[in-house]
Amino acid sequence: MSWAQSAAVVETERERVGLVLSGGAARGLAHIGVLKALEEQGVVIDAIAGTSMGAVVGGLYAAGYSTAELVQLATELDWQQALSDAPSRQDIPFRRKQDDRDFLVKQQLSFRDDGSLGLPLGVLQGQNLALLLEKLFARAGAVEDFDQLPIPFRAVAADIATGETVVFSRGHLALAVRASMSIPALLTPVELDGRLLVDGGISNNIPVDIARQMGVDRVVVVDIGSPLAATESLQTVFNILNQSVALLTRRNSDAQLATLHLQDILVQPELTGFGVTDFSHAQDMMDAGYRAAYALQPRLIEIAQSLPSQSRLASNRKQRKKPPTITEVRVENTSKVGDEVVRYYIRQSVGEPLDVEKLQKDMGTLYGLEYFDRVEYRLQPEADGAALIVMATDKSSGTDYLRLGLNLSDDLRGDSVFNIGASFRMNGLNRLGGEWLSRIQLGEHQELYSEFYQPLDIGSRYFVSPWLHGEVRNIKFNKNSDPIAEYRLQRFRYGFNVGRQISNNGEIRFGVGSGWGDADVRIGDPRLPDFSFKEGYYQLQYAFDSLDNVHFPTRGEELRISAWQHATELGSDERYQQWLLELSKPLSWGANTFILGGRYARTLDAKEVVTSSYQIGGAQQLSGYRENALSGQNISVGRVIYYRRVTPLRDFSLGLPVYAGMSLERGRVWNHSDHLDSGYINAMSVFMAVDTPIGPLNFSYGINDDSKSAFYLNLGRSF
Repeated sequence: MSWAQSAAVVETERERVGLVLSGGAARGLAHIGVLKALEEQGVVIDAIAGTSMGAVVGGLYAAGYSTAELVQLATELDWQQALSDAPSRQDIPFRRKQDDRDFLVKQQLSFRDDGSLGLPLGVLQGQNLALLLEKLFARAGAVEDFDQLPIPFRAVAADIATGETVVFSRGHLALAVRASMSIPALLTPVELDGRLLVDGGISNNIPVDIARQMGVDRVVVVDIGSPLAATESLQTVFNILNQSVALLTRRNSDAQLATLHLQDILVQPELTGFGVTDFSHAQDMMDAGYRAAYALQPRLIEIAQSLPSQSRLASNRKQRKKPPTITEVRVENTSKVGDEVVRYYIRQSVGEPLDVEKLQKDMGTLYGLEYFDRVEYRLQPEADGAALIVMATDKSSGTDYLRLGLNLSDDLRGDSVFNIGASFRMNGLNRLGGEWLSRIQLGEHQELYSEFYQPLDIGSRYFVSPWLHGEVRNIKFNKNSDPIAEYRLQRFRYGFNVGRQISNNGEIRFGVGSGWGDADVRIGDPRLPDFSFKEGYYQLQYAFDSLDNVHFPTRGEELRISAWQHATELGSDERYQQWLLELSKPLSWGANTFILGGRYARTLDAKEVVTSSYQIGGAQQLSGYRENALSGQNISVGRVIYYRRVTPLRDFSLGLPVYAGMSLERGRVWNHSDHLDSGYINAMSVFMAVDTPIGPLNFSYGINDDSKSAFYLNLGRSF
């Protein structure tokens, strides 16, 4: 009898083994350790049924991932990024990056077209999770029948309207797994065929019965469910979260475990102390799963297989489907913007193999437009390849956004500055993506700004932008380097810009502006004149922003260059030039980051100091002075900022990232007409910052060699 015939007899005679993987969020990473131990002991799995995280691990294993690959995924994946909705900042359109420029907090309230407050169906839409699953399951190709995977597979979800168990045996694999792990209230349900599907744990967390329906002779069941905690242990919000998940699943889990037969094998890893959000302890939980399975070696010997069976499995695992050739790209779009806008951002070429990495970035850019609840894709098999279907789902909570902000500084000598602000942005005013942004700020610097932004083409490459701007601020007036008065400057401007967006990182604008205002003496010599003025100017602006994080960047660059030509032919009282350069460059090593940069601004030929001055001062902007304490026609500031993240980089225990650092700064302020020159000022600060869910909260203390010191509290913008 040949080797192949012997293997066939073995395959015919051996028992079929089913693997049942339960849900349990982060605790489900213990399944990987169990799989590793099963492989080492010669156990070949013939069918897998999984719920929630059990569906994720089981689906990947069934699709051909090795245990070594699963271990690498669990330990190297940025779980905090995966379990959030924010796309990579490098991928989002440049205009959306500019929403972070002010001190407004990162969380925003959304409103529907009828003015009502929009509340989502879950804390997270699951955008990044869905894209991650698409990428991971891409190697399975466009498989629709889950029995055609290297290992037959079932994913278990639940209908939130009826509580019924929903079993996926075919369809879109990534979508099935995404539905299986949609924890109610945390992750938005998956809508499919008129049903809202959520985490299968609420109906069948340990799907023993589903595995038996796949024709197996015995099952290996892995139960990683959270045990119920005693009353005295429920003392924090995280304890309550863990307990809520456990209550949802424990009753139906016990019912399934009661159906086990004597020949079935139950693996229960010791996971005491690990919560449903402890992804940072992935290795510890995998080790616990490995130990629990290895301890059952005497039982597992009963189902361990001969070398031919294991060789067959290894051969199946080595199979990798080549990326399919894309025969067409179709858009299914229910949002405010046109299908052609969605299609523009998809760079996949028809007739070329699927480029998953590029497509992932395109999905992030689309989602970053903030018109959609979700932007997803799937492959539909065709005779000579596959059709790429891009699904853009309208944002049910609305596309008009309100953001708030606050900053405060105190010089510890009785002089305080505060500003509170808000912005309101109306998105999707037409099919090209027109928007209307309005911003208001109250406090030491009062401001009102409104801009209508109208793209001229489907990719928003070219645009026009009429705008209005009014502000009231205090400007120090100096004579012979001594401050002798403070003016209250009131200014109103309006203008029109045309511009071009340069990929996702840059923008250039050219425009004209006009305005008028008044400057009244607020503090100081009453003999100084009050006066009115008129302005008219041409403006050219260039901005580049590739920072990975606007609050705590670790890579990328930020550059801004602006130039103004005040012209009498446009109504200006004076003819003069101004320009401004700002630069920030982060350099990072592990948890340590340095930011090199500064600001340089010049005014040429202007005689009126009050209306042509720049302002500087505040935390990391010549620390020790209160915010905008210094003003002059010319400003130069260089700085080095160092900070270190003092919480683990990949920690996702729902703790808040904490940073500590310091800055060194050197700057100068000077005028032409009144001989003001501060000389070079050296300053430094130390700070502690917490990246809260609503935005970074920054506490700073600064001093300088002008004998000034100040304490700063800022919510919103860090540096």
